[in-house]
Amino acid sequence: YFSHKVVHACRQAGARFSLAVAVRKKIRQAIASIPEDAWTPIKYTSAIWDADEERWVSDAEITEIDFTAFTSKKKAFHTTARLIVRRVKRLNPASVPEGQAELFAVWRHHAVFTDSPFVLAQAEPMHREHAQVEQVFADLEDSALAHLPSGKFTANAAWLTPAAIAYNLTRAAGHLASLFHAKARTGTIRRHLISIPARIATGARRLTLHLPEHWRWADDFADLWTATGQRMTT
Repeated sequence: YFSHKVVHACRQAGARFSLAVAVRKKIRQAIASIPEDAWTPIKYTSAIWDADEERWVSDAEITEIDFTAFTSKKKAFHTTARLIVRRVKRLNPASVPEGQAELFAVWRHHAVFTDSPFVLAQAEPMHREHAQVEQVFADLEDSALAHLPSGKFTANAAWLTPAAIAYNLTRAAGHLASLFHAKARTGTIRRHLISIPARIATGARRLTLHLPEHWRWADDFADLWTATGQRMTT
């Protein structure tokens, strides 16, 4: 979405933008112009806290500079905003097997072009949170939103409501079942805990669900079942 048309539309609508940028020639030149003392360490994936130095050790650092994008387009599309850059050298050193450290440490750069009003320490992680939203989209596309049922907007909007309810209920079920299912995709939760190999029996005005013996997910299902106020018998 990093294009002059997107940014121009955002500016015309009075909306803010935060767009990932491919690290090509002009971006590399801009990054190379950043002084070494301008980088700020941040807490990053697999970071560890160094109590002696009182800092996060993850070799992830951020900074920002002003950058004018789309200079190859006509002047009306030239846009000056913030170029936020995150550079990452390595993950938690404790996770690197002995003797397998890199010979020459090289920074990997990730750039974001934004007009966010937030300070650097807030704007950079807020952009990374986009990945969480993308995971929700992927989950929904793996279920009810794989194929919208109609060519009419209103019909699809109606379909979206139960799709969102089903997604939220499935995620809640995963959290009640186990730590594994709390982080699993909804498709996995459906396979393990919803589409279960059980036999339904009736008696005394009650439905009884007979689960198979030695079923791998029996304990997780039992935790979910009892957490919702149901009774388990053996």
